[in-house]
This record gives sequence, structure tokens and C-alpha cells, in this order.
Amino acid sequence: MSLTTKLRRLIGLRRLPWIEDRLAALQAAVDRRTGLTESRFTALQAELEAKIAALESALRAEQSRLTPRVEFDLLKSRLEVPRELIDEFQAWKAHNPVPGQPLVSVCIPTYNRVRLLIERSIPSVLSQTYARLELIVVGDGCTDETAAEVARIDDPRLRFVNLPARGAYPADPVRRWMVAGTQAINHALELSRGDFITHLDDDDEHAPERLKKLVEFATAHRCDFVWHPFWREAEGGDWILHEAGELAFEQVTTSSVFYRAWFKKILWDVEAHRLAEPGDWNRFRRIKYLDPVALRYPEPLLRHYRERNQGR
Repeated sequence: MSLTTKLRRLIGLRRLPWIEDRLAALQAAVDRRTGLTESRFTALQAELEAKIAALESALRAEQSRLTPRVEFDLLKSRLEVPRELIDEFQAWKAHNPVPGQPLVSVCIPTYNRVRLLIERSIPSVLSQTYARLELIVVGDGCTDETAAEVARIDDPRLRFVNLPARGAYPADPVRRWMVAGTQAINHALELSRGDFITHLDDDDEHAPERLKKLVEFATAHRCDFVWHPFWREAEGGDWILHEAGELAFEQVTTSSVFYRAWFKKILWDVEAHRLAEPGDWNRFRRIKYLDPVALRYPEPLLRHYRERNQGR
């Protein structure tokens, strides 16, 4: 074997450990990159699965929201509310921001329940901590001493009108309950001058700070329509909190809403009972279809007493 060949073999033997080290280093680099890629892929996969789960959850919520009742409400409202009215409301709102110190009109329809009216409902309004209000009480053809008793209340913010005859309501007690007072409450709307309008049944009462809190809330959030939870009197006289979680059928009542004056254009419909709807929800359903900024105020601000004379 020549000297040259021996030298080449020695050089080759010295190179082998270096090559193995190099190969090992390259393998480690490959493993690291593979690990980083797999880790990133796992993270992306988890992120994608989370987004899919969120979308599926939102879809289920929307599907549950669109119950047959809600779908039927949307269909009725679409047939009843013309597109031109929606455009009119949106155009009005664009040019009429919520004022800072609005006048609030409180409307009370009444029929021959003078004691409850003057001892409970009217005092709960006139004692509000928010003073910039007007109280409009309209008798639905009262035949008792309502006019004389209300006249004894010395407050310039109070106005009473008694219509010459009671409205024509259904004979069936339940259907009559659904729409009783329609004539009086629509007349109160016509007389109202406030920037915001709210209502009170003649046997219910508002919390003392209700108007102050709702004005502040509506102003802060630029609301067109606000509703809130309320206390409902049960059969045995206990009080049950009605959460009013959403603006929906059987969630709101006449005296638990507060809204901008433009909606006085949307009147109570005396024929609402033919759709098996109370007059208040029939109206609120149509208002909701106009797409107002409608938010729930979280505190209960009303005591809604049990109806003791459904056939009034």
C-alpha cells in the first residue's frame, strides 16, 4: 500500500466522527422545526375548533330564538309595518338626538277605579325624583267620581280628560282585558308633549326614582326604547320578580317601558285580541320591527298588582 493511500484512509477515518456530529446536529434541527410546526398546527387547529364551536353556539342560540312564536311575530309585523315607516323613523332619529333634560309624558288610562288611581298610581308619578314630567290621565268614559277626585290634586303637571263614552270592547272578558283602555290610552298619546313617553296602569305604581334612572340610562346609551324587570303580585299576595329578560311576548308589560316620542305614531289597536295578543305586546311588537335601539334596564322599577277586576 502506498503512502498516499494510507494518508487518504487516515483522513477518511478522522472525517467520520465529524460527519456523524453534523448529521446529529442536522437531525436535531429538523426535530425542532418539526416540533414547532406540529405545535403551531395544534394551536391553529384548536383555534379553528373554538371558532367553529362559537359559530355553532351562536347558530343554536339564533335557532332557539327564532321559535314559531317569534317567527310568527316577525311575519305579522312585516305585513303590518310598511317599509316607508321604518325609513321615516330612521330619518327622524338621524336628525333628532336624545336631549339631555327631556320632558317625560306619563300616560294613565282609567275607568272607574278612583281610589286606586288617586291613592296609588298618581302619587307614584307626582313623587318622582325626576321633576320634568307631565302626567296625562284619560278616563275611558268614567261614570264615577274620578273627575271630581282628580280635580282635588293641586299639581300643574297633572292633566285629566274624561272621554264622553267608553270604548267599544269585546264582550268576552278575556278578550276585553286584552284591549280595554285602548281608546283612552291612544287619546293620552295624542295629548302628550314629552320627548319620552311612558305608561302606568291605574292600579300599579312606579318606583320613586324610575324616571330619573331611565332618563339617565336612555341618554347615556342613546336608547329609543327601554324596558325593565318588575315585581308582579301573585295570587296569595306575594311578590314575584319578573326578570323581563328580552323584549318579547309575556316579557314586558304596559307600565315597564320607556320610549322616544316618535313612537306615538304607533297606536294601540283595539283589534289586537283577534290575533290573541294583548294590546301592549301587539304595539311593542310593531315598534320592535322598526329596529330601534332597544335596551333592558336591569333594575325592577314597577309594582304590577294582580288584576282583581278583569272585566272592567
